[in-house]
Amino acid sequence: MKRKLAFLAILAVGCQESKEPMEKGLSYPESRKDTTVVDDYFGTSVPDPYRWLEDDQSEETGKWVQAQNDVTFGFLDKIPFRNSIKDRLTELWDYEKYSAPSIKGDYTYFYKNDGLQNQSVMYRQLGTEEPTVFLDPNSFSKDGTTSLAGTSFTKDGSLLAFQISEGGSDWRKVIVMDAASMEILEDTLVDVKFSGISWKGNVGFYYSSYDKPKDGSELSGLTQFHKLFYHELGTSQSDDVLVFGGDETPRRYIGGGVSEDGSYLIISAATSTTGNELYIQDLRNDGPIVNVVDNYDNDHWVIHSEGDKLFIKTNLNAPNGKVVMSSITDPSPSTWIDFIPETENVLRVGTAGGKFFANYLKDATSMVVQIAADGSIEREIELPGVGSAGGFGGKLEDAELYYSFTSYIYPPTIFKYDIASGESSVYKQSGVQFDPTQFESKQVFYTSKDGTKVPMILTYKKGIELNGQNPTMLYGYGGFNISLTPSFSTSNIVLMENGGVFAVANLRGGGEYGEKWHSAGTKLNKQNVFDDFIAAAEWLIENKYTSSEKLAVAGGSNGGLLVGATITQRPDLMKVAFPAVGVLDMLRYHKFTSGAGWTYDYGNSDENEEMFKYLLGYSPVHNCQSGTHYPATMVTTADHDDRVVPAHSFKFAAALQEAHQGTNPVLIRVDVKAGHGAGKPTSMIIQEQADKWSFMFWNMDLKPIYKDQETH
Repeated sequence: MKRKLAFLAILAVGCQESKEPMEKGLSYPESRKDTTVVDDYFGTSVPDPYRWLEDDQSEETGKWVQAQNDVTFGFLDKIPFRNSIKDRLTELWDYEKYSAPSIKGDYTYFYKNDGLQNQSVMYRQLGTEEPTVFLDPNSFSKDGTTSLAGTSFTKDGSLLAFQISEGGSDWRKVIVMDAASMEILEDTLVDVKFSGISWKGNVGFYYSSYDKPKDGSELSGLTQFHKLFYHELGTSQSDDVLVFGGDETPRRYIGGGVSEDGSYLIISAATSTTGNELYIQDLRNDGPIVNVVDNYDNDHWVIHSEGDKLFIKTNLNAPNGKVVMSSITDPSPSTWIDFIPETENVLRVGTAGGKFFANYLKDATSMVVQIAADGSIEREIELPGVGSAGGFGGKLEDAELYYSFTSYIYPPTIFKYDIASGESSVYKQSGVQFDPTQFESKQVFYTSKDGTKVPMILTYKKGIELNGQNPTMLYGYGGFNISLTPSFSTSNIVLMENGGVFAVANLRGGGEYGEKWHSAGTKLNKQNVFDDFIAAAEWLIENKYTSSEKLAVAGGSNGGLLVGATITQRPDLMKVAFPAVGVLDMLRYHKFTSGAGWTYDYGNSDENEEMFKYLLGYSPVHNCQSGTHYPATMVTTADHDDRVVPAHSFKFAAALQEAHQGTNPVLIRVDVKAGHGAGKPTSMIIQEQADKWSFMFWNMDLKPIYKDQETH
């Protein structure tokens, strides 16, 4: 029986705290300034007084984090409707969630969450028998913070290698299991990072990792060079064979995968997050590793093989992407023949049932085309609406595939697709309590500072009045060629049913319009991203969707940088800001974990004087101006984030609190036993979302529609 927690709140006694005591300004923990830490960049001295916060293992940093959390949660505890929002979110989250099924051997596997389980459970089903639990990550740890981070079956489905993440860390463990008996077959592999698992028959598999940093710096130490290993079942991890990487071929990112037919090992090697070398090894005759592309100027991957014929997805001379054909006898770019030519829309592609599925991005939404083995177009697949479709992939012998579709007002739905007929049917429909007919989602185009047209999608409850008083959340990312496509958010229901607007801007730096759009927001063009975001906020205000007093901005990771730069450049523009797990110290980001791999997008401060000055000009940590009235800000991070280390957020919060003049709260919220976001348990997600909406509504002087409860 579903728990109607939000409505039970009517019976609770309302909290009597007024807003007045919280408006007199907060007393923040002392952040010691070490004036002796000064770096020299090309003759310019740059103080770094909070360098000590980079040591996330020190007792002093630990005490600082605890003191900051005490202030933050002390503030949040006094918001009278915080528990009511949490109860409403809990109610909304409490529905069954399914993944698309996949057939491995004799079994059909899928993931299911009963509603409020911290981690989704992996089930399997034999024929028409009742599904049974296969892997339950909720049993991995008492608090739900150990998650299932990836699975890989052998082609016959008899063996499984699965990865687990502890506390949200990017460092993984790999466990090998006999699928039929569910017996663990050998010792756990450890210290695996940024890796898939790709089987070579049933004998062993390929995986990637780094040399793990020294004890005490596992979460922040520099992970410089990736290595591709081959592990043979029944042998010790210490005996694993180095396939690529190491002293002879040092690369920052290396991935290896076996083609579906088992004929080829495909290796991608890169020094940054954009552009890669491509290598191929013919496993049929244990041939040498052959270089196909010897530079990092473009992106390439073998998506399919047929005998000696290779199909490669590339953006070489095609910024929006294309598929080319080549041969294993001479796979060099000079021999490539266009198979799926470049179009005006950005290409993503998958294969299944002997067909190719071109999943195009058209103004940040999906358009899917089925293509025959000879390259002819068979049909455009009819989707349920304007939104995001994914999952068009499978085995060569598949007659059906499963794909998902979602939008900002279309809850995630799984469809079964008949490849021969082109017919789609609903397989699993979302059970979330949401009536799409009551809401509207529309795309607009606005003009950025330099005249560039930028798309933005607005979602809200039908009938809202454009009076400038609607609480609005503006979200963005703008980096690393990542596209923000429409997706449903259970959490956003709280905003919209309280008269709010959710706005997503597709900024330069992303991948919505291909590599040209991406590069227009990188390095010395990075300010374009912030200008695009600022222009989006100004458009929302000018068109009466909201006002500066009712606008919040949010983003995570590179989006955290976006928010940090926006509030330091235009603190007057918004009332509330949420920089999450952000890259905020742009002079030192490349000195932690895998940060050095982000230089394609950012450049780095050691590169040259021009690049240093440009980074210094927008680095959020270095641009907190004393005496400025900053918006109400809640910085969020986690103690196990080993991708964007929490030191970024620590230093930014310290600098912002010191510079801030005014009564708006400037807080940092640090999750414990959590990482960059992946694998976070449901209970932690709900609490974090409740804290964010509570913080936003309180600082906008808005009272949600739910009955107040007493705070705890």
